[in-house]
Amino acid sequence: KEWNALQQVARRTITSSARRERNRVPEKQKLFQEDNGLPVHLKGGATDALLYRATMGLTVFGTGYVLYELWKASFPQKKD
Repeated sequence: KEWNALQQVARRTITSSARRERNRVPEKQKLFQEDNGLPVHLKGGATDALLYRATMGLTVFGTGYVLYELWKASFPQKKD
C-alpha cells in the first residue's frame, strides 16, 4: 500500500508541475518554410536581423584587429 501511495504522489507531482503549453512547432515550420525570399537565418524577424548584424560587426572588427596585430608584429619597433 505504501508503495502505491508513493507512486501516486510522485506521479501527481511530476504531471501537475509541468506547464501545459501549446505546441508551436507547426507555426514555426510554416514560418521557416514560407517562400518569401529571406534566408533562413533572417526569417525569425527583427531579433534575428539584430543578431546577424552584431555577429557580422564583431567578425569584421575581429578580422581587422587580427590583421592589424599581424602587421604590427611583422615590423617590430627598433630598440634604442
